[in-house]
Amino acid sequence: MSIDKSPYAAFAALLASTGQAASPAELHGLLLGRSCAGAGFEIEPWLSDATDLVGSQMPDNVRQALVGLQEMVKGELAGGEMSLVLLLPSDEAPLAERAVALGQWCQGFLTGFGFTAGDRALSAEAMEVLQDIAAIAQVQDSLEETEDGESDYMEVMEYLRVAPLLLFAECAKPVEAPAKPSLH
Repeated sequence: MSIDKSPYAAFAALLASTGQAASPAELHGLLLGRSCAGAGFEIEPWLSDATDLVGSQMPDNVRQALVGLQEMVKGELAGGEMSLVLLLPSDEAPLAERAVALGQWCQGFLTGFGFTAGDRALSAEAMEVLQDIAAIAQVQDSLEETEDGESDYMEVMEYLRVAPLLLFAECAKPVEAPAKPSLH
């Protein structure tokens, strides 16, 4: 059995070593959900929301990891990437473990998006994406350790790497350049 050295495993080990109960997938989903709903990229509100999920004060090393996660997400969303990197267990992890983490990611995303977007009116496409994510959150018990189960997992993961970008495009406020002073 090989040791998982994925970013997910490293983050999970960091959280576990400090007694934090939250899943890295759920934290990443929360961050991405709030960012796609228009929360912006200020560090302190993000850390406050993450503390609410974790349920306790965070040690500095966890704070720094969360700041790094925020910077990664900001780079992906503001950089015009066409897909996201999801913080999930590596492909070598058992499918059941990956499916549970995928469900946690979806729950975190929906929580972050819901708290930030509130009762804002959304397009039919945005509502469909949110409904899809809610349905995917329930998928972990239906995936079997088979070739079809693996294929279904990969298909869902690819969808989640792109679908939140529609929400970000619709809901996030563009970063505006400062106004130039008038020369009159």
